[in-house]
Amino acid sequence: MRYTILIHCPDQSGIISAITGFIHNNGGNIVYLDQHVDEELNVFFMRLESEFTDSEFEFSKFKQEFDSKLAIPYAMEWNIHPGNLKPRMAIFVSKYNHCLYDLLSRYKSGELTLEIPFILSNHDDARHIADQFEIPYYLIPVSKETKEAAEKQQLELLKSHNVDFIVLARYMQILSSKIIDHFPNKIINIHHSFLPAFAGAKPYHAAFARGVKIIGATSHYVTEALDAGPIIEQDVTTVSHSHRVKDFIAKGRDLEKIVLSRAVQLHVERKTMVYNNKTVIFS
Repeated sequence: MRYTILIHCPDQSGIISAITGFIHNNGGNIVYLDQHVDEELNVFFMRLESEFTDSEFEFSKFKQEFDSKLAIPYAMEWNIHPGNLKPRMAIFVSKYNHCLYDLLSRYKSGELTLEIPFILSNHDDARHIADQFEIPYYLIPVSKETKEAAEKQQLELLKSHNVDFIVLARYMQILSSKIIDHFPNKIINIHHSFLPAFAGAKPYHAAFARGVKIIGATSHYVTEALDAGPIIEQDVTTVSHSHRVKDFIAKGRDLEKIVLSRAVQLHVERKTMVYNNKTVIFS
């Protein structure tokens, strides 16, 4: 069985030696290791994958001993993820379906190793896509008057389906803290600009009005601050004076699909770590 371990703690000498020695002493074989030190904050980050083939390996005992011998002495925050568990991803979408189609195609082809228990929308436009991929579809309309009740329904669905994380595939609603607090750093959004430029509504129109020469897309974790969460992935493409707003939108949609799928892949593979509203992205 392969496990992925993510760690961050105050930096000091001997951390890597202590961790690798502990895993070796517990019968583990490290097959991947990467680390980063934020010198300004003096914080150490590590991602490693280790195989444990001993039939006597006890997961709960390993966690307890890791806590007592490493996590507490080194003031670590850490997580361990069994490699045989597929994360469960709920997709929220509104009317634009290009990101939804892309994610479902990658899922169907096996490129994304996860489970999709349902698709949720505030419109009925994407139901035929869910039917095509044989995934349950839930319609929960949202208005200013019904937002609180709608989010209560959403939370009930997320809990009943044991959802691990949420992807906002051009879901054109702002989530409240009621949802965000239940899924910290587990809600991935795609914004159609190269953040922090042109946050908020109609970024292509704002970019066109400003006369920019590049446009971009940004995938980030959702926080209560609009379009200001930790950035996971970004990309850009060039535009010129000859392009109209509709051209910005057409070129941007290709970027949105690619950037969102990359971000989802990084999250699924446990290659992202969040600290101080920024991310460390491991290769």
